[in-house]
Amino acid sequence: MARTTRVDVSRVVQAPPSEVFALVCDPAGQVSIDGSGMLQAAPDAHVVSSIGDTFVMEMDREPLGDLPLGKYTSFNTVTRFEPTKLLEWSVGTPERPSWGHVYGWEIVAIGTSQSEVTNYCDWSGVGEERAVHYPVVPEAMLRRSVDNLAAHFEASTKEPA
Repeated sequence: MARTTRVDVSRVVQAPPSEVFALVCDPAGQVSIDGSGMLQAAPDAHVVSSIGDTFVMEMDREPLGDLPLGKYTSFNTVTRFEPTKLLEWSVGTPERPSWGHVYGWEIVAIGTSQSEVTNYCDWSGVGEERAVHYPVVPEAMLRRSVDNLAAHFEASTKEPA
């Protein structure tokens, strides 16, 4: 039996792909929709725009309740990039540029004003001995991120009373 190396969640979002993509390409936008509680801040964040771009995230592992790592910094490198369709990045540290797992957002247009959005974690690059600890972020927390993204766009389309 093949081992599982990816978890993903999807839903339809009431926003065009270009707007969804703009939000997920901004590390500060990622912090604002994070459903895990791990993403604390994106210091000196800039919008990523190509493979090889890097961004830093201030993290806190405590919301997961699994390892007592506390606060730390992750150094992320964009590994796949297709404008309005796909953003993927590897997670690492200055000492170890990649731990072997990636996170990503896939966006598929549904007409001009809706998108099917998928948030995923793929740990196929992690060795067997460490793979038992994956996914780091549980599926329910990935789902919460996608739901938070959808709520972001629902809130921005509501007219003030």
